[in-house]
Amino acid sequence: MSAGIQDTTNPLEDTESDAALAYAEERRQNIHTYVRTNPDYYVRNFDRIGASARFTPTFNLFACLFGPVWFGARGLWSWALGFLILEALALVQIARGLFGDLAADAMARIASIEGTLELRRRQLAAAIENGSDRVDAFQRAVDSLEANIGGIRAEAEAQAAEGPTIALTGIVILLVAKLLQGIIANSALEARFSDWLSDRTLRAGMPVTHIVFSAVFMSLIVLAAMVHYSFPGRFMILTEFPTDPNIRLSSIDRVEAFFNWAVLNGEVVFDAITYVIRLVLDALEIVFVSTPWIVITSLIILLTWLTAGVRMAIYSGAFLSYMGLLGFWEKAMTTLALLGTAACLSILIGIPLGMFAARRPRFYAFIQPIMDFMQTMPAFVFMIPVIAFFGTGKPAAVVTTMIFGGTPVVRLTVLGLRGVPDSVREAAISFGANKWYLLTKVDLPLAAPSIRAGINQTIMLSLAMVVVASLIGAKGLGEDVLEALQYANVGQGILAGFSILFCAMILDRIVQGQRK
Repeated sequence: MSAGIQDTTNPLEDTESDAALAYAEERRQNIHTYVRTNPDYYVRNFDRIGASARFTPTFNLFACLFGPVWFGARGLWSWALGFLILEALALVQIARGLFGDLAADAMARIASIEGTLELRRRQLAAAIENGSDRVDAFQRAVDSLEANIGGIRAEAEAQAAEGPTIALTGIVILLVAKLLQGIIANSALEARFSDWLSDRTLRAGMPVTHIVFSAVFMSLIVLAAMVHYSFPGRFMILTEFPTDPNIRLSSIDRVEAFFNWAVLNGEVVFDAITYVIRLVLDALEIVFVSTPWIVITSLIILLTWLTAGVRMAIYSGAFLSYMGLLGFWEKAMTTLALLGTAACLSILIGIPLGMFAARRPRFYAFIQPIMDFMQTMPAFVFMIPVIAFFGTGKPAAVVTTMIFGGTPVVRLTVLGLRGVPDSVREAAISFGANKWYLLTKVDLPLAAPSIRAGINQTIMLSLAMVVVASLIGAKGLGEDVLEALQYANVGQGILAGFSILFCAMILDRIVQGQRK
């Protein structure tokens, strides 16, 4: 009988079982290495969390007790800062409710009004003594101030009585924050552990230095917030930044001295830039403003039809008719000439600059902060040096528009060229392509959608400067909008605004087209 018994063990199942056990043991060792403290607890909870694709609630007592300090010590700073704000809010409410002077603002207002009341009482007494006919006026003023003081004093008493409610609210917020931290902690740490498995440069464990830093940082933030909101105005270092007025004055003098030097010594450069801008601007004004309207309308409709199709050509005709029928034609063409100059110069400078920077990371790293400055600095700020260098008028408006709208074409040209697959470039080189062929037949065609998007963004940002440019002497549709703002002429502003919108839509469809 024993000779007839067959072995039913499956070698494949044994292999899979051994592999699963090896994987589980390796995962257990990795968790031990990563958490370092209380590893068995984290092994159990990480296994529970990893067993389901959904959120699996667990509870971490230490995270609940120590809150943001625990998250910061574990390197989970995105969670730590959020919970720090929540706990700081709760502790501030508790401190305000228990120890804060809630009626401080109201009492300060009472003290200010009492000074005025004392003055009015003396005036009233003098008027009564002199038999003045202003006795009634002074009496009404005194009665009004006394009534105000009574109302504010009642308000102060009501605010002072809200202390227990505010403290209770803070306690509720703190308890909810603690509960959330305890529930979220293990899931957040498990996600961090998964990142650590693929990138061992991430910090593991809870080093003492990070625990100390996290505790000190969180304590100082919470303490400063509690003291400031509980005792407003008592510690000026928490209210006002310690500074000296002479620092600002000396900085102003240095900046003005620099610009005076630049204006005196850079006259040739600024005159050359103005001359180039004038050449392009005069040419575009001849094309758009001096050419008969029927010619310009026909060309724009034809160009829109060729690039964006029949439907958009019909829309373009309707938009142009709107501008003409409402009397905005000449101003719209002046706007297109002005901003067309800025856009053309931005594109002529931006695309070659982006091509040069795309393969030179150090150069791009150098110009990137400059472009960030150009794009984020408010237009009214960089208009000041532009006016100092170029005066007011159309050249200054063109330069201002170029500063604001010239950066997208550089960024997106770099992005497009860097996005060209290396395999395609290597294939072209292997077939004997030289640098010029590689640039014109491989890089630029593949990067064309991104470059076209950069051109589109430059044109749109240039049109966004229409109203701002009108402040320094630029004519066109922006002048109508600015006038409507000054005199609250709603109709004129809305109609001119739609004209700007239609100009932007026409240019956008011409540049983007419908072909991919």
